[in-house]
Amino acid sequence: MLHMVLHQPQIPPNTGNVGRMCAITRCRLHLIHPLGFEITDRHLRRAGMDYWYSLDVHHHRNWEEFKASPVRPQRLWLLTTKGERSFWDVQYEDGDGLVFGNESNGAPDWLHAEIGDAFRITIPHANTTLRSLNLSTAVSIACYEALRQIGLPGHDASGHQSAHRSTPPQAVARSLDLEVDGLAEN
Repeated sequence: MLHMVLHQPQIPPNTGNVGRMCAITRCRLHLIHPLGFEITDRHLRRAGMDYWYSLDVHHHRNWEEFKASPVRPQRLWLLTTKGERSFWDVQYEDGDGLVFGNESNGAPDWLHAEIGDAFRITIPHANTTLRSLNLSTAVSIACYEALRQIGLPGHDASGHQSAHRSTPPQAVARSLDLEVDGLAEN
């Protein structure tokens, strides 16, 4: 499972967009508090974010609580405009976490130091006069690159949806016009 980690996000629609993407891709979302907004049933209903209840989301009071969590990622990559290594030059692994700073300030210096230069990566910009991508756009770009490498849950290596386990073997055999050890009906 891939993990998206938002460190103190400030803008509700960005977090909502990331949440929707995580629900669709079956990535785990970690929200490191304090947030710049409240997540309540009323706010979720008003924003039409009914998918939030299908989301694997974990709230952490602070970075230390996140690091101590039993559901934390195995390895962390910090996506930052201050990184020198491209996110394309990374070999992602199942269990990795992609960490993103907030919309106003990015990741704090102490977080850069803790994660270290070897795990700081950037999304290249063609127009270097502009500061950065929108948070939810950057998260989506990085998430799908990592999933391209490690595989989308429920899909085969070529990206096609895998057969559902609920499909009886006889139905699969019939649809493929196969006779498999007595599975196909006569």
